[in-house]
Amino acid sequence: MKALITGASSGIGLEMAKILNKEGYELILVAREKEKLQKVQELLGANVKIIVADLSNESKLKEIYVLCKNEKIDVLINNAGFGDFGKFDETDLTKELQMIDVNIKAVHVLTKLFLKDMKKRNYGYILNVASMAAFAPGPLMATYYSTKSYVLRLTTSIYEELRRDKSKVVVSCLCPGPVDTNFNNVANVKFSVKPLNSKEVAQYALIKMFDKKLIIIPGFKMKVTNFFTRLAPTKLAARIAYTIQHKKMK
Repeated sequence: MKALITGASSGIGLEMAKILNKEGYELILVAREKEKLQKVQELLGANVKIIVADLSNESKLKEIYVLCKNEKIDVLINNAGFGDFGKFDETDLTKELQMIDVNIKAVHVLTKLFLKDMKKRNYGYILNVASMAAFAPGPLMATYYSTKSYVLRLTTSIYEELRRDKSKVVVSCLCPGPVDTNFNNVANVKFSVKPLNSKEVAQYALIKMFDKKLIIIPGFKMKVTNFFTRLAPTKLAARIAYTIQHKKMK
């Protein structure tokens, strides 16, 4: 059994790697920081290969597929992603475009390429990591929220196509709330609520993925939040989101 995980040098991706490693999976871990990946490889042992790649580079995405296409990947976890905080007219355009490339393009390309192979074998699992942000407007983090909405809609659309094809390939979308990772440092925000533990989120996500659940929301509070978010009118949801987001300002 083999699993490919992006964004595997820390946070949820690293915790998923640890869990799958214990379950006997051969791992291919992808991230942009070589030293961190090498430390993970040393920690987890001989069944781990690493690929150092900037996922905002489309050519690197295709290189990853070429390197892995003969590995018969059983599990693909698109975990890499980052955010940014600020008013849309004030945030850095270069960083936002890179975010779109990592959060959307990388997920899109890798899902498409590996899904084709999985469909031919009629087996495989794909877990795309989105966020609770996927369900709501995101003032002060507009680009990030929008990218995660794309990941959710892409995954649910593919799910229905696979269902109608009677395919045994499973696609799932993980939508966690705040998690204790390095995300906030990159996004330049602070948590406004108590974050979930990344290990617990990883465990829950993998259990639900193997149970073939489409949308995975860890934590009772986040499930309740999602329920009421869907009931709220769009303008009201945006106002509430702004108030919550403003509390994250460092």
